[in-house]
Amino acid sequence: MTRIGLVVNPVAGLGGRVGLGGTDGPDRARAALARGARPLAGARAATALAELAARAGRAPVVVTAAGPLGAGPVAAAGLTGRVVYDAGTGRDTSAADTAAAVRAVVAEGVELLLFAGGDGTARDVLGALDGVRCPVLGVPTGVKMHSAVFAVNPRAAGEVAAAWLERAGAVRLRDAEVMDRDEEALDRGRVASRLFGWLAVPDVPVRVQQRKTGSTAAAPEAVGGIAAEVAERVGSGLLVLGPGTTTRAVAAALGADTSLTGVDVLALRPGLPPRVVVREAAEADLLTLGPAWVVLSPIGGQGFLLGRGNQQISPRALRATGGRERLLILCTEAKLAALGGRPLLLDTGDDALDAELSGHRPVITGRRSSALYRLAG
Repeated sequence: MTRIGLVVNPVAGLGGRVGLGGTDGPDRARAALARGARPLAGARAATALAELAARAGRAPVVVTAAGPLGAGPVAAAGLTGRVVYDAGTGRDTSAADTAAAVRAVVAEGVELLLFAGGDGTARDVLGALDGVRCPVLGVPTGVKMHSAVFAVNPRAAGEVAAAWLERAGAVRLRDAEVMDRDEEALDRGRVASRLFGWLAVPDVPVRVQQRKTGSTAAAPEAVGGIAAEVAERVGSGLLVLGPGTTTRAVAAALGADTSLTGVDVLALRPGLPPRVVVREAAEADLLTLGPAWVVLSPIGGQGFLLGRGNQQISPRALRATGGRERLLILCTEAKLAALGGRPLLLDTGDDALDAELSGHRPVITGRRSSALYRLAG
């Protein structure tokens, strides 16, 4: 009988929609819950398992941990689970529970370890394995996910897992980077990542994401041209500005000081500097805006446009502000060229929205300059 491992970080991604970023540590998770956050990791893990079950010739036994650490999502996917670790009840789970669950699951000789979480969870998995070479794949459920050990979305995780289990000899492993955000670089105004090690991941191109590359300062003339084009297209009105160095530089060229990793709302006023209406907005703030332009730039190296670091711009929020017709995509020509033709990626958690946004769309690359580029869910 085929055996696959699953370990879920149940609080991964909690802070995304409420504007708190990652949820490393119990205090941050409790703060996210107090703001109305809803756990999503279990449901995304169940989606990956359901896709695996649909594609596999024979449903595997899932070796896992009790409750939300794994058994709950396994049951939701309709698969048979074997619990080998129990964190107990009546307390918050921790990184130590993740590590203990990983060690217990891998000791059972699973053919692949799926873990659901973000970069912090990937680091916990790396530490727990401590040099043991076990095939691993991340189901993306965190906020930022700079590492190259994750599938591009939960369904892709199930697809890759099935390909590995069914054709293990035909799918090779590659050593993929475990990355996490460099907080010191962030304090200096740069979004950069630190390398913590490598995990062995099934190499299925397009279905497994790339690592994030470090941000570099765009040429002032390129940023100025993009800013001028945005101002001309929008005229006056509200801008929902996604995170990142490109969008922040464009805001600065327009005359506004915005956050680097948050979602900000600006009011454009012809002839005047923009006014910051909401700084580091949550999904709830965006739902009250009414019509607004949503301005996004893809993550360098990965190409993610939605679903990585900007979960505040949820499917509900995107539809509430105007949907597809009010989405502006910004990217310098150099950053777009570095993707090597790979599409801009969508992982909103809403299959219908991802399908609606997919296809070729204009990307603003400068003043009176744009490129048609493919988006894919």
